[in-house]
Amino acid sequence: MDPDIVRRAAGIECLLTDVDGVLTNGTILLSSDEELKQFHVWDGSGIKYAQRAGLRVGFITGRRSETVARRAAELGVEDLHMGAIRKLPVLEEVMARHGLEPQQIAYVGDDLIDIPILTRVGLAAAVPEAHEEVLSRVHMVTRAPGGRGALREVIEIILKARGDWDGVMERYLI
Repeated sequence: MDPDIVRRAAGIECLLTDVDGVLTNGTILLSSDEELKQFHVWDGSGIKYAQRAGLRVGFITGRRSETVARRAAELGVEDLHMGAIRKLPVLEEVMARHGLEPQQIAYVGDDLIDIPILTRVGLAAAVPEAHEEVLSRVHMVTRAPGGRGALREVIEIILKARGDWDGVMERYLI
């Protein structure tokens, strides 16, 4: 692992992420009365590991979606910001509310709307299929694609760098 990424990850107290393209593969299925999205269980379990280790997790998305609200509620994600076309003010509000500095925040994104946050936080990550303008501005690119465990990958890096991973593993080792 790149020592700079490990150093950055060690100081993270809050992980924020985009939804479409990161927690999902970016596909939005619309029927006449509902919106469907597919989430990967690895990302959900990763969020629970992060929360148990004391890492704050939040979603910032430009869309409004009952599906996303439901997933956030299932996972106990309290920092849910939907309809955020301008994401930087949301970042500033989260920092102020929780007493955080930019270097204590990680963000995972994939599209142009995410660039203002990605260029401000301590650990900026993108999924491999992110827009090239995003890829050129992040500290790391996940191996896993969006919607297939990319957020979990970032969470594991952070928890290992913070020294929290052994505590996560203790729960599963007999």
